[in-house]
Amino acid sequence: MTAPQRPVATVAALGSAQTLAWASSYYLPAMLATPMARDLGIAAPTVFAAFSLALLVSAGLGPFAGRAIDRWGGRPVLIGSNLVFALGLAGLGLARGPVDMFVAWLLLGVGMGSGLYEAAFAALVRLHGHGSRNLITGITLIAGFASTVGWPLTTLLEQQLGWRGACFAWAGLHLVLGIPLNACLPRAAALEPTHSAGSRAGDPGVADSASRRRAAVILAFVFAVTWFVSTAMAAHLPRLLQAGGATLAAAVAIGALVGPAQVGGRLLEFGVLRHVHPMLSARLAALMHPVGAAVLALLGAPAAALFAILHGAGNGILTIAKGTLPLVLFGPQGYGLRQGVLMVPARIAQASSPWLFGLLLDRWGAGALWFSALLGLAAFAALMLLPRPGPAMEPAVAAATEVP
Repeated sequence: MTAPQRPVATVAALGSAQTLAWASSYYLPAMLATPMARDLGIAAPTVFAAFSLALLVSAGLGPFAGRAIDRWGGRPVLIGSNLVFALGLAGLGLARGPVDMFVAWLLLGVGMGSGLYEAAFAALVRLHGHGSRNLITGITLIAGFASTVGWPLTTLLEQQLGWRGACFAWAGLHLVLGIPLNACLPRAAALEPTHSAGSRAGDPGVADSASRRRAAVILAFVFAVTWFVSTAMAAHLPRLLQAGGATLAAAVAIGALVGPAQVGGRLLEFGVLRHVHPMLSARLAALMHPVGAAVLALLGAPAAALFAILHGAGNGILTIAKGTLPLVLFGPQGYGLRQGVLMVPARIAQASSPWLFGLLLDRWGAGALWFSALLGLAAFAALMLLPRPGPAMEPAVAAATEVP
């Protein structure tokens, strides 16, 4: 494993590339679904159905992309994802009907499966091993502004060039900006296949296989639950707040607090919580949504802003935990493949969340928040069941909490 000489430059480049990747894929439908549907003669939900299909494709591809990063490093995989993103976006801009649109979103799903956070985290771990926690936080701090940058820019491009021109512009940015940014990643020495397939039973610090399976199942559950809640709030928070008594203007203004709160949570992780075990920060973060929901239930609409801030901060920290907990519990060997496998249920939950939570909101109104709060409590309870790493993994914990 070769470590880069300039980790700050690596984080800056990779964080900027992640901002581009998220803005041009995950955050694209919110701004372009309506004009796209109108031009193609389909309903807007059909566009979101194609987007959900892309998320399912990304779930299936994640383990394969992770295995490739384990073996060859993140540089070639992430550069390849820029090419796939560009091809998918260009195909979307050329679409003349729903079939073309679905094919383009399938390509974008391939890009998301090999070019979003899981791939970026695996690329850092492949280079830095146990010392990746603060670097992972740095990437999420930069890419946390993807919606802040992406939504206004997509809107501007759509107004000036039309939705097709916006897709072509994003495709061009992947070629002229995304590829050079990801090319800044240092090359990682290739590993033999026998060393890249994951941790072996005889590796130092590896617990027995039953304990490892139990920890993996718990993490997969936690990631799936927290991504379900996060995506549900991203899709339905203004409507949920209105059901709780807030006006439309207040609901939109309060919803806008989630993004800054996520960045604030990541700054908290980078500045204060990095001194503690990553498992403790994850447990605290998992409680923030349920606590915010309880405050909102007790105080009503006046507490809506506090709920949005707690939810956003918790979600921001949990994004980092998705990268750091597998590292601390299992080590860097085979991290990419393991991360890809752990995130499959989360991607599926993410794809189904807007539809399922929308049904609950239609049926229960503001009471649907109790469901998401219970999911948050379930995630906290599951994290309490995770074993602390044994003595052989103490160097990993020390590396994850050290101050550079």
